[in-house]
Amino acid sequence: MKTEKWGPEDIPDMAGKVVVVTGASTGIGKENARLLANANASVILAVRNREKGETAAQEIVRGNPSARVAVRILDLASLASVEAFARQLQSECDRVDLLINNAGVMMCPYEKTADGFEMQIGTNHLGHFALTLYLLPLLEKAAGSRIVVLSSLAHKQGNLDFADLNWETRKYSPGSAYCDSKLANFLFAQGLIEKLQGRENAPLVTVAHPGVTKTDLARHSTIGALITGVVAQTAEQGSLPTLRAAFDRNVSPGDYFGPGGLWEMRGAPVKVKPHQKALDIAAARKLWSLSEDLTRVSWGECIDKAM
Repeated sequence: MKTEKWGPEDIPDMAGKVVVVTGASTGIGKENARLLANANASVILAVRNREKGETAAQEIVRGNPSARVAVRILDLASLASVEAFARQLQSECDRVDLLINNAGVMMCPYEKTADGFEMQIGTNHLGHFALTLYLLPLLEKAAGSRIVVLSSLAHKQGNLDFADLNWETRKYSPGSAYCDSKLANFLFAQGLIEKLQGRENAPLVTVAHPGVTKTDLARHSTIGALITGVVAQTAEQGSLPTLRAAFDRNVSPGDYFGPGGLWEMRGAPVKVKPHQKALDIAAARKLWSLSEDLTRVSWGECIDKAM
């Protein structure tokens, strides 16, 4: 593998490998799916909207008629949908080689998920928390499997209020809630790494952020859309930190990848440093416990038995 310059040509042959990409109907997720399909992986597009998912799958196949892609419904804002998706995969797949927790919402107006969570923490963190635990038995069946958790530069401004994770007693701030959810993504990765220590054939967990990338994620933020329009890189470029986190050979659990250019906004994917608060293992443990309580999805129930 190259040390700094890293591109789609550095993705290894994925023939026979099964990959799950959440939020794969648009943006970075779709680019992840396309590049992985081009590397011969069997890619599951985990999407909330079937029509958009099918359109994305058709685009991938038009570019590569031999691509193996399948669309499956996953609404991370519904724990029932997360469980149903996981059960379907348990019945269809004997393993999962790579899970990319890519899907997310950004700076949306206050809204609650089907389970009563604030939409951003519910979708970006709690939905992925439950999904990952449900899929761990499949990931542990694949030698050398990985989980890539998508965070953001915004994690540096996160300040989780564990007493009010769902913004029920504070004045709601869409921007602050987004930053909190991205810090939660990082802390989840830290907690998961700790839980997996010492387990045979445990997946390797890494973290990535895309910098500033041209997608529709910033549609709820006028300022975000303006910044994106001025400095954003393409979705393919923005997808590369995720893919390097998935395949770099010189990697350790918790390594963090992002663009190597000015302020990590754009550029070739390299290892970058998170904010110190993202490495707070006490906060990671606290978030883990709260996440189990809120989702009613526990480590013990998921890791020791398939669904």
